[in-house]
Amino acid sequence: MTKYIFVTGGVLSSLGKGLAAASIGALLESRGYRISIQKLDPYINVDPGTMSPFQHGEVYVTDDGAETDLDLGHYERFTAMIASQKHNMTTGRVYQKVITKERRGDYLGNTVQVIPHITDEIKAAVRKLESPDIDVSIVEIGGTVGDIESLPFLEAIRQLRLEVEPGNAINVHLTYVPYLKSARELKSKPTQHSVKELRSIGIQPDMILCRCEMELPDQLREKIALFCNVPPNAVKAAVDVDNIYKVPLKFAQHNVDTAVCRMLRLDERKSDLTRWKKLSAVIDSPREPVEIAIVGKYVDYPDSYKSLIEALYHAGFSNRADVKLHWLESTKFEKDADLSSLDKVDGILIPGGFGVRGVEGMIRTIRHARENGIPYFGICLGMQLACIDYARNVALLEGAHSSEFEDDPTYKIIYKLRELVDIDEMGGTMRLGAYTCDLKEGTLAHQTYGAAQISERHRHRYEFNKEFMPILSGAGLQFTGMSPDGLFVEIVELKDHPWFLGCQFHPEFKSDPFDAHPLFHGFVKASIRNRSLRLQHAESIGKEMV
Repeated sequence: MTKYIFVTGGVLSSLGKGLAAASIGALLESRGYRISIQKLDPYINVDPGTMSPFQHGEVYVTDDGAETDLDLGHYERFTAMIASQKHNMTTGRVYQKVITKERRGDYLGNTVQVIPHITDEIKAAVRKLESPDIDVSIVEIGGTVGDIESLPFLEAIRQLRLEVEPGNAINVHLTYVPYLKSARELKSKPTQHSVKELRSIGIQPDMILCRCEMELPDQLREKIALFCNVPPNAVKAAVDVDNIYKVPLKFAQHNVDTAVCRMLRLDERKSDLTRWKKLSAVIDSPREPVEIAIVGKYVDYPDSYKSLIEALYHAGFSNRADVKLHWLESTKFEKDADLSSLDKVDGILIPGGFGVRGVEGMIRTIRHARENGIPYFGICLGMQLACIDYARNVALLEGAHSSEFEDDPTYKIIYKLRELVDIDEMGGTMRLGAYTCDLKEGTLAHQTYGAAQISERHRHRYEFNKEFMPILSGAGLQFTGMSPDGLFVEIVELKDHPWFLGCQFHPEFKSDPFDAHPLFHGFVKASIRNRSLRLQHAESIGKEMV
C-alpha cells in the first residue's frame, strides 16, 4: 500500500518545505521507489490563477491545465512525477466541494462542520493519490504551524495518521535554527516552540529538519531531541547551500533518506545518486558567464518567474555556462528612453504577463533586439509583442496592436479568439495545459527540437489573428509552429537573424536540471555565441585605439 510522509513547517514562511519535499522524493527515487508529491494550500482562493504574482509568485501549469502552486514546479524538476490537478488542493477548492455536496443534499440534512466534513474532504483528496504504482506519497502542508488557515489540514493529517497502520505514515517538520552573531551560537528555542505548537494539536513529528546556516553541534541536536521528544538521530540539519540542486546530496549526507526508510519500514535499497553528483560537479566547475536580460513587468519579484529562472539555469548547465540574469523593468524603455543598456547583454528574453503596463517598452526592446542582431526569446506575451513589432515596423501596419490592450485597434494582430463567449469566471476563456504543435521542417524550431511534433503547456487568453499571416509572412516573419488543426499560431521566428524566436506556450514548465528544454538550450547557446562576437569586437576596437 501507499505510505505517507507529511511535511509541515514552523517558525516562519519561505523555509523551503517544497524543496525539502522534492529532495526527499528525489532520494527515495534514487533508491528505486515510486513517489508522488502533493501540496495542500491553506488560502481560500480556489486556485492561484487569479492571484497577483507579487503576492503569490508564479502560477505553475500542469499538462491537464491546472493552475497550481509554484512548488509543483520543484516537484517535477526534482523527480519523475508528472503533476496534475489532484496534486494541489486549496482551502477554497475544499470548501467549494463541500458546499456543492451540501446544496445537492449529500449530507442528508446534517449540520455541515469543519470536523468531519471539511477534514474528510481533505483526507479524500490526499487518499486519491493512493495507487499500486505509488510507493510513497509526500504531502506538503502550506503555511506555518500556528496559522489559523492551516488548522483543518493539520487536523486532517492527524486523523489520517491514525487511520493507516503503524509504519505507514510519518510526520517531518521543517523548522528554523537561527544563528545569533552577537551570541555566536545557534538558537533552538524557535524550534522548540514550533514543535510545541504542533504537538498541541495532536501531531508529534517523527523527524525534525532544522534549516540553519551551519552544521548543528551534537550538543544542540541532543537538546532539540530532548525538548521535542524525538531521538537525536531524527534531528537533521538542513544546511544552506549555494544552489538548490545540491539539497538532495546534502540530505543524503545527513542520512535523511535512510531514516525515512527505517521509519516507514521500507527496504533500505542502495541509492544511486550518480546524476546528482554529476550535476553538482557541473555547478561547481568554472563556467564562462553569459548575460541574459529579462525585460518584464514583475521583475521586482523574481518568484513570479520561478520556472523561467530555473529553465535558464538548466540551459546554463547544459551549455557549461554561468547564466547571469539582469532584471529590467519594461516601463524604463518606453517612449524615447535610451536602449543602449541592452547592447551590454548577450541575449534578451521577454516572458509572459497580463495587462498593458510596460507593453510599449517591451515592443521597443524587441525591435532593438531584432534590428541589432541580439538573440531574442519571446514567451507567450513576448511572442505576441514580437508579432506587433513586426506588423508596425516592418509590414508598416500603423496602429497594429492587441485587443487586450486596446479595445478596437486599427489592425487587431492579437485578439481573444473566444471573445464572443459569455463566461463570468476569470480564466474561463484561457487556453490552459498541454497542446500539440506541428513544426515546419527545416526551421529553427524544428532544428532545435529535433522533432516534427511537440507538446507544450499553455496559459493565455489571447491568440495571434491568422488574418494577418499572409501580410506578415510576406514581410519576412516565419510561422513555424502551428496547432495540428491550423487554428493556432504557436511559434514565430526570423530566418536572417542570429536567433529570434517567439512561442505562444510556456516551455519553462517542461525543463529540468538534467534535461534542459531545447528552446532554452538553443537560446543560451546563441547568447554565448553573441557574447564571444561582442568581446572579439570590443577587443579589436581596443587594439585599433592603441
